[in-house]
Amino acid sequence: EGIVEIGENNVFAPGSVIGGPPQDLSYKGEATQLVIGNGNQFREYVTVNLGTHKDQGITRIGNDCMLMAYVHIAHDCTLDDRVVIANSTHFAGHVHVEDDVKIGGVCAISQFISIGKHAYIGGGSAINKDILPFTIAQGVYAVMRATNKIGMERAGYSKEEVENVHRAIRFIIKGHRTLDEALEKISQDCTDSENIQHMIKFIENSRQGLAK
Repeated sequence: EGIVEIGENNVFAPGSVIGGPPQDLSYKGEATQLVIGNGNQFREYVTVNLGTHKDQGITRIGNDCMLMAYVHIAHDCTLDDRVVIANSTHFAGHVHVEDDVKIGGVCAISQFISIGKHAYIGGGSAINKDILPFTIAQGVYAVMRATNKIGMERAGYSKEEVENVHRAIRFIIKGHRTLDEALEKISQDCTDSENIQHMIKFIENSRQGLAK
């Protein structure tokens, strides 16, 4: 049987199913886990599955997330903190969502996707490539279209840092540069900050390639 660990001050609406077995044919009842932090909201008919032995055996939900009605979080996904997911959005397995991501309704997210912090995903999108931190992505299949300047400003980033990140993102998603050429431009023309380093590390760790 699976193991479900739940922190404090979580809200579970009627019809939510938390810690059900993964929808994976390889699962044979192993004692995998679902670990939930504090202060999360799971609205009506949300489903969150246990992990599988094919990964680390754990599905994780961080702190202060909101999952609106009919959201599905599949096996081995990780949601970090303050993630908001609108109605009827569905995750395949092994998806990682970093802090402060906002995802619109009726989105479909393929397995092994990573979505970087402070990204915004427009409603009705299908995602089959990784989404950089601080970007706005939308479409079928979704592509990164702009910098999430409003999200960064609301999060308290300085005007200078918002422009710094915006410059880096434009080098990647605009024009016809290769990724190596874009990274070279970033190293030449952007201030080396914690956020720039986070973006570079995200790119280096991307398994599915970037949605551009």
